[in-house]
Amino acid sequence: MRNQNQPVATEGYPFIGLFAFVTLVFALLGWGLLTLVFLGLTLFTIYFFRNPERSAPADADAVIAPADGKVVFVGEVNEDRYFKSRAIKVSIFMSVFDVHVNRAPCSGKVLDMFYHKGEFLNAALDKASLQNEQGGIFLETGKGQRLLFVQIAGLIARRIVTYPVVGDVLERGMRYGLIRFGSRVDVYFPLGSEIKVGLGERTRAGESILGYFR
Repeated sequence: MRNQNQPVATEGYPFIGLFAFVTLVFALLGWGLLTLVFLGLTLFTIYFFRNPERSAPADADAVIAPADGKVVFVGEVNEDRYFKSRAIKVSIFMSVFDVHVNRAPCSGKVLDMFYHKGEFLNAALDKASLQNEQGGIFLETGKGQRLLFVQIAGLIARRIVTYPVVGDVLERGMRYGLIRFGSRVDVYFPLGSEIKVGLGERTRAGESILGYFR
């Protein structure tokens, strides 16, 4: 899969190249202010698509955060797509300043995937889980536990990128996709799971422990 080792996600290359080219053109024309503006955009785009190395916690049973950001929801909800029952949802909101490369929260086989077009509401709002454009992965671990994690587009984000296909086996902490320019990831645990994060906490993709299965 893509972006397993690159320091900058490949999805950012077209944007970085475009801004760098425009910066060069303005510099050659001697337009100082516009040169500085587009140089800033070039540097920010490199920063936005950064893809740092992370080390998963030693506890192999821990379900880890798929995204950098702030926990904006923890609680029970109806999950009618796969669990067909109540589930525990943990929602992580990513601002434009967070790393946007997403990582697998646990190891397992991709049983199913979905993608739905939708609106582009503020991803920090809970109704974004139902109304916004989104794509999800339903995964089963080697022990038979199942987890659903959903990438959700936001007010600015307009592109969800997901690398795996049905049948792929993901390793905990590996990069599996990204969302461009501000977004959210929801993780659905089976009811009875032990959740280790609370509202307002910050998470780091591939490192922070969200919880444990029953």
